[in-house]
Amino acid sequence: MTPQSRTENPFTLGVASGDPLPDSVVLWTRLAPRPLEPGNGLPREGAIPVDWELARDEHFRRVVRCGTAQARAEDSYTLHVDPRGLDADSVYWYRFRTGCWTSPAGRTRTAPDPRAAVGSLRFAMVSCQQYDEGYYTALRHLADEDLDAVFFLGDYIYENAIDARAGVRDYTDNPLPDFYNHWLIDLDDFRQRYALGRTDPDLQAAHAAHPWYVTWDDHEVENNYAGDISQDNLPPEQFRARRAAAYRAYWENMPLRRAQRPAGADLRLHRRFQYGRLAQFDILDTRQYRSDQAYGDGWKYPGPESENPARTLTGAEQERWLLDGWRESTATWNVVAQQVVFSQRKNTTAARSKVSMDAWDGYPASRARVLAGARQAGIENLVVLTGDVHVNYAMDIKEDFNAPDSRTLGVELVGTSVSSGFDGDDKPHDWSGMLAANPHMKFYNGRRGYVIVTLDPERLRADFRTVSGVVVPGAPVTTAASFVSLAGAPGFRPA
Repeated sequence: MTPQSRTENPFTLGVASGDPLPDSVVLWTRLAPRPLEPGNGLPREGAIPVDWELARDEHFRRVVRCGTAQARAEDSYTLHVDPRGLDADSVYWYRFRTGCWTSPAGRTRTAPDPRAAVGSLRFAMVSCQQYDEGYYTALRHLADEDLDAVFFLGDYIYENAIDARAGVRDYTDNPLPDFYNHWLIDLDDFRQRYALGRTDPDLQAAHAAHPWYVTWDDHEVENNYAGDISQDNLPPEQFRARRAAAYRAYWENMPLRRAQRPAGADLRLHRRFQYGRLAQFDILDTRQYRSDQAYGDGWKYPGPESENPARTLTGAEQERWLLDGWRESTATWNVVAQQVVFSQRKNTTAARSKVSMDAWDGYPASRARVLAGARQAGIENLVVLTGDVHVNYAMDIKEDFNAPDSRTLGVELVGTSVSSGFDGDDKPHDWSGMLAANPHMKFYNGRRGYVIVTLDPERLRADFRTVSGVVVPGAPVTTAASFVSLAGAPGFRPA
């Protein structure tokens, strides 16, 4: 370490864990003695040795794995430690050391053996944390929940400029450096935006409390981008360079394995996990491989362009991977963690209504192929987890969304944002209209928060946890509504 870093705490961004397997879980940290400076106060070249420990107890009296890893400048001094040979379905504590400094301790757990009969599973789903639109109050409450895991469904950072006061956070005593007051373009920009977000104590607490499964949406790169196509119509080579920088910074700052390390502007993020015989998790990427949005994006009437059967939201390879995984699945619950609203959302009760071209409604052939694959694979308990839209929905996935009495094929949970959209409302301006236009929509709420999902062999339970506001920190959390769906008889009903 440099002379300065020896006298400054390098663990200012906390610790995290993720992607638990039965015998392993990724352990993450990033050295940043000066987190809000480009380079974080560390050399542009070289490596720093960091010791790590994994223990059975929070006091680290029973250390079961330890080692030394190199935090390298080329990876922005991040570590992705992947200890193997751990016990399945077990809780561990972990921490890092370098020089005279010791990181905060994190708590994590491995997944059950794929053959295990698991009695229950409790996880949270969360998304969309725009730093300058509110405090991460929901994450402080999330840290205190009794959970097996957290699913983060996209928009971990936003690409917008942030002023010295950090928007509604209104920093006056410690304004942000001018560096943050421009839109993200290059690798330093993206690295520093993650550093800014990870200085938040509530985000650090939520990462330290639970292992996370993560996926991205659009704002980790650029709003509503589609594959290699920029919303702002940047030249392809320019946008590919931005995407490469964004993907590199994403991998560096998430608890992901080396297998997810990007090659330029490509990063394979879709991946599959088993949770005993109870659940299979398929984590999707609906940004990197999608066709461009039809009709110029936005809410438009569907037509020949959006209904073109060649259009795809997942890309052909990822679609085959998903359907092949379902054919081989023996899990009670097949859970798809992804980004944009899967079920139909009309915005009027008229026979012909506008829908979102950025969501699965803008790719109906892609959705039809996925649902046909689920039926052919005999998937009885399909659960889709969604972020993106900064509101809560509980929706039944219908065989024919235009025929409310058609068969229910599964359920979709759409989780609200952590902070994006400011405080929000219990009943947004279109609340009554959306519920009337979409009979399969059983719940709609616009506050900030997260969703707790509990699975057992008989039922799914969803608890929508919301806070009254995020513009001012410290709001309490309450349960806005709870719903259940029974195994073998999908469809939401109040708990």
